Formats: sequence, C-alpha cells, structure tokens
Amino acid sequence: MGMKRLTKQRKAVLEVVQSARGHHPDAAWVYAEVRKKVPSISLGTVYRTLEALTKEGYLVPLSRPGEAVRYEANPDGHLHLVCRKCNRFFDIVHPLPDLLSEVRAKYPGFEIDHVQVEYEGLCPTCRENPA
Repeated sequence: MGMKRLTKQRKAVLEVVQSARGHHPDAAWVYAEVRKKVPSISLGTVYRTLEALTKEGYLVPLSRPGEAVRYEANPDGHLHLVCRKCNRFFDIVHPLPDLLSEVRAKYPGFEIDHVQVEYEGLCPTCRENPA
C-alpha cells in the first residue's frame, strides 16, 4: 500500500502514531508530538492528515461517544479492553471467530466496512486506586 504523497508532515504524523505503541493517541496529542519534529505544522493539517491516513488504511480510528477520536497504527484485527474510569484502550490479541461471514450471509444487502469489538471494565491501576 503506497502513500499518495509522502510529505514531511504526513510522514511525521504517521511516525508519531506508529511510535505510540500501547497508547492510542487523539489528534491533540499527535499535534503536540509532531510539532516537536515539524514546528510549523498546523492543527488543521494534523486533522486532515489523520483523516487521509485513515482513508488509505494506515490508521484505524477508535471512537467512543463523548470522547475525541483516537488512532492506532495497527490495522490487524484485534480487540480492545477499555477502562471506564481512565478511558485507556488496551490491545488484546485473541483469535477472533469468523462471525463476519455469518452476519454477511444473514444480511446480504448490507455492506459492512468496519467492525469494532471492545470489552469495558476497570484496568488494574484503577481497580487498585478506586478514589
């Protein structure tokens, strides 16, 4: 998969999200980190770049109601654990059943282009510090 235009800004945004292993950053965090490499970049450019990289399949957006969209650079199918207190996303690797084929067979007229599965609860840190 080739990037349409490998501009300095686009490369910096992608590298920042890719380097955020174990962290699912939002646009504001990405912007702050990219400015360390490209001080002249604007927040609007970061948003447009995140959108373009998402459309091109380099990034996966993670959205939850009432929160900023977060991004990850791991497009491989995996699940998430989400802490309902600190709102952190944790990647979990577990074999996924092929429910998608069953759903497509049952609803042949519906075009499915995204599946998001997440488990919600309390992470170990928030369980230990309930205050």
